[in-house]
Amino acid sequence: MTEQSDDEVLYDEHDHVGVITINRPGARNALNWSAYAALEAAVRDTTARCLVVTGIDPAFCSGDDVKQIMGGGDTPPPDVGRTPRLTPAADALLHTDIPVIAAVNGAAVGWGMELAMFADIRVASEKAKFGELFVLRGLVSDVGGIGRLAALVGREKAAELLLTGDVIGAEEALRIGLVGRVVAHEELLPTAMGLAARIAANPPLAVQALKRGLRRAVDPDWNDLGAWVSTNLGELFQTNDHREGVKSFLEKRPPRFTGT
Repeated sequence: MTEQSDDEVLYDEHDHVGVITINRPGARNALNWSAYAALEAAVRDTTARCLVVTGIDPAFCSGDDVKQIMGGGDTPPPDVGRTPRLTPAADALLHTDIPVIAAVNGAAVGWGMELAMFADIRVASEKAKFGELFVLRGLVSDVGGIGRLAALVGREKAAELLLTGDVIGAEEALRIGLVGRVVAHEELLPTAMGLAARIAANPPLAVQALKRGLRRAVDPDWNDLGAWVSTNLGELFQTNDHREGVKSFLEKRPPRFTGT
């Protein structure tokens, strides 16, 4: 969807609209530590009035790079053991006053689904898929699944998606209210960019104040929730079930969970 380069996260800005593109197509845009840092920096450093986040085809973001972030199931991530905190990239996205549109061009699973939910508006390609896969790795979701999914689709459907790890398609995502619209794949970026341009043309101080108002009215305390998630992940990363969830995924076999 964007001209490729060696950068893991691309940034382009035109007419006050910034486009952030995850650029790891060989890993289906899974995020490693450097990609997470680049995503955070792109959000924090933007001078745009509206942001569009997308991925290089064929995926939007397939979540964490299992080998790099989760150590292939053999070692816990280096972040484990630090003071509990909100994931830095999530912190940037959730606390920016710049409106964010997710242009979901393919699989948005694991942290990729979280990334889509951190946006204010979601536009999905007909090829999009969504899944909160964390439970299948013996983990809890990040704050998007806990703090935003139920607000979008209702508590019961949120519980079903979180507790099963099921993956749903674009039309089902539209039906339950996870996305605002589904468009033909070739129309995805033009649709998202057109919406972003309309937002960027409005008075920026008023737009930013409205986003702060929405956050004040409907969002939880993200820092408190982030600390809860971080604490629970620190414990769950140490379990045999987490290691089994990762290894069974890499070995392409059914997992055998033991509750330990």
